[in-house]
Amino acid sequence: MRNSRHSEDSRLYFDWLEIAAQDLLAAQLLTEAGQCLEVAAFHCQQGMEKAFKAYLIYTGSGLPDGHNLTWLCRQALRCHPGFERFREDCADMNRLYIACRYPSDEPLAVGPEEAEGYCRTAGELYDFICELVYRQADSEE
Repeated sequence: MRNSRHSEDSRLYFDWLEIAAQDLLAAQLLTEAGQCLEVAAFHCQQGMEKAFKAYLIYTGSGLPDGHNLTWLCRQALRCHPGFERFREDCADMNRLYIACRYPSDEPLAVGPEEAEGYCRTAGELYDFICELVYRQADSEE
């Protein structure tokens, strides 16, 4: 993959944003229904991960491997200081990648208020990234 945001395949970040939006919609629907809240939390983590990856592709940083939201946030911070406000939430939501999907000695129970908070945080990150990406894309046309 090319690293330039102006290359032929540079619009791949829009695909990542679309899939992130689907994860966030699934999380919202499950949360509103009050069902499968652990799965909703996982979709929030996934939406954030994919949104970060979209942004990093957009900046020309390439597609990073891994699922660690804290690490992805640090990479995004190299490009824009506005990601600082998400650092603590990323650290908290990192645990959702594993804990919401697999049995463990100490299962993670997600309550309705927690799920709503995860949806809110993931949505705010997604909106922030979309604003950065679409504002720049509009100005380049």
